Amino acid sequence: MSDKTNKTAAAGSRREFLKHTLTTGAGIAFVGCSLTNALADTTIVVKDPDTLQADFPRPVVVNGKRMLTIDVHAHTEVADVWPLIEGHKALAGENPYDPNPLSRATDVSVRIADMDATGIDMQALSISVGQYFHWAERDLAAKIIRLQNEKLAEVCALHPDRFVPLGAVSLQHPDLAASQLEYAVKKLGHRGVMITGSIDGLEIADSQFNPFWAKAEELDVIVFLHPRGFPEGGKRFQGNGRLGNIIGNPLETTVALSHLIFEGTLDRYPGLKLVAAHGGGFLPAYIGRSDHCHSTDDRGCRGEEQKKPSDYLQQIYFDSLVYNTQNLKHLIHEAGVSQIVLGTDYPYGMENRNAVAHVLSVPGLNDQERAAILGGTLSRLLKLDHD
Repeated sequence: MSDKTNKTAAAGSRREFLKHTLTTGAGIAFVGCSLTNALADTTIVVKDPDTLQADFPRPVVVNGKRMLTIDVHAHTEVADVWPLIEGHKALAGENPYDPNPLSRATDVSVRIADMDATGIDMQALSISVGQYFHWAERDLAAKIIRLQNEKLAEVCALHPDRFVPLGAVSLQHPDLAASQLEYAVKKLGHRGVMITGSIDGLEIADSQFNPFWAKAEELDVIVFLHPRGFPEGGKRFQGNGRLGNIIGNPLETTVALSHLIFEGTLDRYPGLKLVAAHGGGFLPAYIGRSDHCHSTDDRGCRGEEQKKPSDYLQQIYFDSLVYNTQNLKHLIHEAGVSQIVLGTDYPYGMENRNAVAHVLSVPGLNDQERAAILGGTLSRLLKLDHD
């Protein structure tokens, strides 16, 4: 058989192994050499593996070594919030939990089975971006966040070997957000927080958000930056292709990160553990343009940044969710292996169900570097070694 046929057969064998394990109740078993002998190649997996079908169920073994896999980009929902907001005028009659509960988001047994099938040992759970209610006034916002973060903590406490919580905060009230973050970390055991790329049109680099950034740096926890579309795209995103998502989301992250660089936020808070979703949007792929503008000071390009924009890529972490081998290879080249962590976008339509294979498809990585991207770096950032 050809190499491609051999690899397809090996993938089929892994899927059959998982199917047997899950349906017979045999639990999770470590695969033997017969299923991993094809993994000795320098690239391990052919270029651009399928994003919809997992080739590496849990446990992931590479060249005979068990790899810890941690997903930083995994969402859930807390529908218990609905009674707090039902009928609010800001919803304009819409229910953000309908049609919900989405079983893959809220049913723990379904989630764990999916994690096993896609090779994920642990998820850092965050609230779906559609359940961030930045319109909420202070008292209501406090109730919403308290409930969301407590429910996240409860689920993670029941399955500490599979989940850790990344809480939510009311960033529209920056001082409240800082106190919410501290409570979530110190009282509920959260390992950080997820925020959106802008707050009702305000850039998160705006000075009014400094109390939040200062608290995040002080607590030494992850801030996961996740977009919520780019409404300024307006009618330009209309039509086929769901451009508001495939272009708007990474564009939102690109703009947010660029402001954090050029407004000097990353210089004021150099200890931030900032993790950017979707590979940091378009910023790493075209960082040379930012560097050129910084260097030439062309018509106001130079901002408050104290170094070249590309230097800040080593100050930001990026999830691996860029969908193909060459893009991930380029992201690693620009930011460095040390700055890349695993991300899937579970459980929604843009999820990469084969994220492990994509890491293993990048040429030139050694096993130590693969281990760092798959879970080693996140284990340190999430302080799992302290548990």
